[in-house]
Amino acid sequence: MELIEITTYFKNLQQEICHQLEIEDKSGKFQFDSWKREAGGGGVTAVLSKGRILEKAGVAFSHIHGPMPNRIATRLHQPEGAFFHATGTSLVIHPQHPFVPVIHMNLRYFEVETGTAWFGGGIDLTPCYIDPAQAQWFHQQLKSACDTGGAELYPLFKKACDEYFFLPHRNETRGVGGIFFDFLKPGDLFSSYTDIFTWIQNIGNSFNPIYTALIQQNQDKLFTPKEKEFQCLRRGRYVEFNLLYDKGTAFGLDTGGRTESILMSLPPEVHWQYQFIPEPDSPEALTLSRLQPMNWLEFKA
Repeated sequence: MELIEITTYFKNLQQEICHQLEIEDKSGKFQFDSWKREAGGGGVTAVLSKGRILEKAGVAFSHIHGPMPNRIATRLHQPEGAFFHATGTSLVIHPQHPFVPVIHMNLRYFEVETGTAWFGGGIDLTPCYIDPAQAQWFHQQLKSACDTGGAELYPLFKKACDEYFFLPHRNETRGVGGIFFDFLKPGDLFSSYTDIFTWIQNIGNSFNPIYTALIQQNQDKLFTPKEKEFQCLRRGRYVEFNLLYDKGTAFGLDTGGRTESILMSLPPEVHWQYQFIPEPDSPEALTLSRLQPMNWLEFKA
């Protein structure tokens, strides 16, 4: 397994996802913006805006390298100034339709000249209105993808996702969770970097069929201005997490990454209503009550 294989896969994955999203949207087109990092490397940021289904979709590829900034070296317990490579694909999709869920995926690889290297990433779903059947189906798809590397992976990475994508100041999860993993190296879970990379590809390749199905199940549902307003309020929670807790955002800024690409994850329109309290037993109240770690595979309405 060579670095060029990994970067090529991540770059091709970006292209494949953008192509499939354009097919589903039937209107919007991605604008591809190539950029370079002054300290080394660069990437391509693809953004679709004001589509038929997708209000803002960002799909990014990057491969940066150079001396490790001191803040990152300290955080990762690496020598200051050690040469590093970091590459990956990340995306966040904010739909126009309040019943088409927001989705996030990030797959990345990091290596240091000291010989240390690891994979990380995950996929998670943030519906504006939680449909338990769709949440259950989403987790079943992730479990199937995870199981290609071993039956122990899904429960482990699902738990990590529930813990990571949590807003402690709200005491709620960001959405219905998914999987999250970091610092994957050969050891107890995988025998080699090649095995990990094969598994990473299975996770990445699961994105298009999963999100295509979710778009098609929800895009024709009727919605009201009230439901659109709730979507904007729920987006506020997304912004709060990304700016307060997201490690990827902090990493990008700390390594001198491109600000526009790092903050592409933010939705185009967000509302914060002071002390929003939903009506009792309303769909809004039901969704908020379900923003806790749950075993969606065994959920019973």
